[in-house]
Amino acid sequence: MHHFDVETLTVSPWRNGGGATREIAAWPAGTEEFGWRASVADIDRDGPFSAFPGVDRTLTLLTGDGVRLTCPGVFDRLLARAGEPFAFSGDDELVAELRGGTCRVLNIMVRRGRWTIRVDQVAGPVVPPAGHAGVLHVLHGRWRTSTDGRVLTAGQGLWWDRDDHAGAGSTRVRGARGLPRHRRPQRFRPRGMRQQWENRRSPRSSFRTVTLLPS
Repeated sequence: MHHFDVETLTVSPWRNGGGATREIAAWPAGTEEFGWRASVADIDRDGPFSAFPGVDRTLTLLTGDGVRLTCPGVFDRLLARAGEPFAFSGDDELVAELRGGTCRVLNIMVRRGRWTIRVDQVAGPVVPPAGHAGVLHVLHGRWRTSTDGRVLTAGQGLWWDRDDHAGAGSTRVRGARGLPRHRRPQRFRPRGMRQQWENRRSPRSSFRTVTLLPS
């Protein structure tokens, strides 16, 4: 299992100057032909998004007043609530329009034809399944890992690949008792968010992202 803190990840400014990306992890690492890629993006101003042909994407609003995503004739979607995901094709040429200032989104990209995406919500304890790859990202509250007792707060998390069998299968992440936690807004009363990617070529191989909310 690999810990991360969004604020310490390498910042890569966009070529159009409209924002920046902080990569959490990708597989295979160090190549443009990734199977999956997880990152956090800061959208600083209105403008077009880069296209990623052959890739399916899911954006989830993390912080900020929200962003409107439009692709003429295809969709017009406003992301205004933290934890709200939106899936679309990387082939689409879309434009982002901010509702206020800078907003931050969780950006998951998977190679079409090899991986598929499913989005759920989770707020309780999480046990990452062995033999899978994935990311856990804390949206609100304080969470403790069972393996090393480390407390994770907003913007922090874990990632693992499918070779991290021991760490993934034995790790449990749950709300940290005895520590102050933020009160969850009413709109999060359903469960947090989980995104699962299943590899069509190998049903036993999948990628999961969990955005953690206080229970």
